Amino acid sequence: MADFSSQAHDKKIYFDNAATSWPKPPQMIEAMAEFSCQAGANPGRAGHRMAIDSARIVYETREAIAGLFHCADPLRVIFTSNVTEAINLGLFGLLKAGDHVITTSMEHNAVMRPLRYLQAQGVDLSIAPCSREGYLDPSDVRREIRKNTRMIVMTHASNVSGTLMPAAEIGRIAHENDLLLMVDAAQTAGVIPIDMQKDHIDLLAFTGHKSLYGPMGTGGLVIGERVDLANFKPLKMGGTGSNSENEVQPAFLPDKFESGTLNVIGLAGLLASLRWIDQNGIDQIRAHEASLTRAFLEGARSIENLRLYGPSDAAEKTSVIPFTLNGKDIGLIGEWLDERYGIFCRVGLHCAPAAARTMGVFPDGTIRFSLGYFNQLSEINYALEALRALSER
Repeated sequence: MADFSSQAHDKKIYFDNAATSWPKPPQMIEAMAEFSCQAGANPGRAGHRMAIDSARIVYETREAIAGLFHCADPLRVIFTSNVTEAINLGLFGLLKAGDHVITTSMEHNAVMRPLRYLQAQGVDLSIAPCSREGYLDPSDVRREIRKNTRMIVMTHASNVSGTLMPAAEIGRIAHENDLLLMVDAAQTAGVIPIDMQKDHIDLLAFTGHKSLYGPMGTGGLVIGERVDLANFKPLKMGGTGSNSENEVQPAFLPDKFESGTLNVIGLAGLLASLRWIDQNGIDQIRAHEASLTRAFLEGARSIENLRLYGPSDAAEKTSVIPFTLNGKDIGLIGEWLDERYGIFCRVGLHCAPAAARTMGVFPDGTIRFSLGYFNQLSEINYALEALRALSER
């Protein structure tokens, strides 16, 4: 059995990109420092040059997001503090008692918890079942449609299994039945191409700090043109910098949904990260992550007592890789990986108990490696050796 203990303190192998990507592009850090030093004013709250510079950064970030997701109008990009707030905005803003909503059995608590709350308030909820690998059959969603169905909300890829979901097929079903489709793109935005128009996505919730390689505290909801804005309630109300003479919340976008000062320094960093993604290309980023995932899956199959979960084909998943070592406590494995091998990952339910039940790993969960663009093949090989050593203990 190999002894890695002498190497652990020299290693920093980060396999927790599904929680937040690390490291970030240097351009992101530079942009945030430049904003703080050179701009730093509150956008929309004054007419001086510094405030105008701040407003320009915000608008250029809207344009970059709209371009990335193929939204025709940048003003339909609503900035929030994270994807969870964006999902809450869409659900609480559009659903009411008596409505019916369909989701899947692979959802994160960012979707399930607000839906369970709304269910207690009179919203009907159906959960389309997925396979143990996390696959969703679109016909199972179609079967759940009722006369009072208003919305389908689903993850684009599971944060537990990595399984890519058939969002475009569900989008066609939604539009054929005059329903709204909300997609949680927390795990895919920036690494999997998303076209809201072609995929028939009406509401796209995204976060900036994962595969968009931006800072924490950034995210948003992109609102498609089929959404009835007149009956879309804001999650919060207050100062917007516009119509200050009026004590009623503005009805126009994006101000209707963006009360209070935005995280402009974060958006400056996100803009730089979006430009970095554009320069490198989503296809290249995806190809690199898929090659690392494929290498790990192939190597892991030869490790005794290691059980993989989710799709076995890297093309059908993100770079999220869940596994267990039979008979070994996953918390202890996570601790050993950190302290003895310098490998940083996540263990447990990953805030998605519904997915864990679907996969048959509730209540303990799994060990999760989630790879990113800055990981290298040498790190994959080192991790495989470490897991092989642990399996032999």
